[in-house]
Amino acid sequence: KQWYQRRVRGIQDAVSSVCNVDNVKTATRLLAQTTLRNMLGTKSLAEILAEREEISNSMQQTLDAATDPWGVLVERVEVKDVRLPQNLQRAMAAEAEAHRDAKAKVIAAEGELNASKALKEAADVINESPAALQLRYLQTLGAVAAERNSTIIFPFPIDMMKAFVEK
Repeated sequence: KQWYQRRVRGIQDAVSSVCNVDNVKTATRLLAQTTLRNMLGTKSLAEILAEREEISNSMQQTLDAATDPWGVLVERVEVKDVRLPQNLQRAMAAEAEAHRDAKAKVIAAEGELNASKALKEAADVINESPAALQLRYLQTLGAVAAERNSTIIFPFPIDMMKAFVEK
């Protein structure tokens, strides 16, 4: 199966064709393959799949300019099918996985940043009212007690101890 389809209108100038190239058909085919390799080698797979028309048009212009001295006119070029070697497929899959991993790390870091901002805001709110810290502490103890049947050691606040010591 071919990767491309080219339509050569034909020999426009027989003298140039005979004098400038030994085998017009083979030379045109080899030039088309080389041009295709060069153009596809500069693009990612996503670009190749998305820009088939642009690649085909660019190839046609390049081929037409190159074959003009041979007396050949390239009428149309189409990229029909792109097959990748297994090792290139593996390399592209590894690159895509690395990209996904990097993106996941960025998302996790953004989540950590947002969590730290939320904790700072909560600390600022609690800092405004000392009683809020005590209430949060009691709320946490209640949540821990509800989860398991366990013994909870409840530390007695030192502030309350001062009131008994001073008397």
